[in-house]
Amino acid sequence: MLTNDVLAQWDRENLFHPSTHLAQHARGESAARIVTGGKGVFIEDRDGNRLLDAFAGLYCVNVGYGRPEIAEAIAAQAKELAYYHAYAGHGTEASITLAKMVLERAPEGMSKVYFGLGGSDANETNVKLVWYYNNILGRPEKKKIISRWRGYHGSGLVTGSLTGLKLFHDKFDLPVERVVHTEAPYYYQRPDSAMSEADFVAHCVDALESLIAKEGADTIAAFIGEPVLGTGGIVPPPAGYWAAIKKVLKKHDILLIVDEVVTGFGRLGSMFGSDHYDIAPDFITIAKGLTSAYAPLSGSIVGDKVWKVLEQGTDENGPIGHGWTYSAHPIGAAAGIANLKLIDTLGLVTNAKDTGAYLNKAMKDALGGHANVGEVRGEGMLCAVELTADRDARTPFDPARKIGPAIAAALLRRGVIARAMPQGDIIGFAPPLCLTTSEADQIVDTIAKAVGEVLG
Repeated sequence: MLTNDVLAQWDRENLFHPSTHLAQHARGESAARIVTGGKGVFIEDRDGNRLLDAFAGLYCVNVGYGRPEIAEAIAAQAKELAYYHAYAGHGTEASITLAKMVLERAPEGMSKVYFGLGGSDANETNVKLVWYYNNILGRPEKKKIISRWRGYHGSGLVTGSLTGLKLFHDKFDLPVERVVHTEAPYYYQRPDSAMSEADFVAHCVDALESLIAKEGADTIAAFIGEPVLGTGGIVPPPAGYWAAIKKVLKKHDILLIVDEVVTGFGRLGSMFGSDHYDIAPDFITIAKGLTSAYAPLSGSIVGDKVWKVLEQGTDENGPIGHGWTYSAHPIGAAAGIANLKLIDTLGLVTNAKDTGAYLNKAMKDALGGHANVGEVRGEGMLCAVELTADRDARTPFDPARKIGPAIAAALLRRGVIARAMPQGDIIGFAPPLCLTTSEADQIVDTIAKAVGEVLG
């Protein structure tokens, strides 16, 4: 057995970690954790630490760790047929079955599922199909995509551009042309504290209408948004937001891409966020909860209206020129089938609703009155605590103090993993959907102590 010191050395010398301070890590100035196992909502590392993962990896281990049903499905598929491609009409039992299962759970009006590997490539697919769609309809100028500041849609060239977070743009020459951004539906950060939720929704609509007028509606192809902002701060939309946005998009003939990489398959206490907020998308992006991250798999669910035009395009131009080598990979699909069965048999959508509500209420009860807590917010099995230097004025802390990371570190020392969210002092929670109320209590008790340690 290799020692931790040898693995840590190999790690520093060989592995390029995403979203990491590369120089500090290579010099050994930041801690490395080598994870060796997990069960339920807990993970274990090589040093024997057992940690409650209150972020489900990256919002993705929906069914929890250590589910033998998924591992066995992966192994069985690998033994029978580890790989075959999906090009030119080829399929496997696993990929065909999973596509049917996804559409049975998807909102009304969806037609087909294109499988990829991760949320970033699924959104790249969506944008390519939007552009193809408008070319087939004879609208070559209608190509711009509206995203929102603080939205997260991936780390590719187009998807990193769609992402509305500074870290993903700086020094990468992003965003690219054809991507523009509008107001985030972030009520806590509203420009005027006197605004009601209805006032703020009107403000968001006005900002969107102004952007469309500036760019020209005949140049705008689609709008992309998460039902609940994820990496941008775990921010549920204000009441009436999606209904108001849909009206604007319909008026200007703009397609709607709903990014459900985080919210799909139960996290909000509904199977899809599109149903939760009655959004009615033209595309749905899925990934994380599709397999609970037991194997890489993503999907672009294409709506009926768009699918008809895609068929027209291939009648006119021949086979569609899009695909990945690993599209509809049978091992990923087998994991997805077993995962969706578990979500159903374990009642995890209902548990996300009920235990998620318990977690959010307990968090508000514990921290809602703290002088440095500006807001506790959440929906389903998502929760966030936003910290502020001045509660009444909603004044942020000096970023140099790194209050969010300090509290996340204090949580970790006490055995709970949470996430310090970017662009603000926000602590995010997205536990596996199998969380129990006693485990929710552990999370709440631990952050209360962590906040007390850092802020008093």
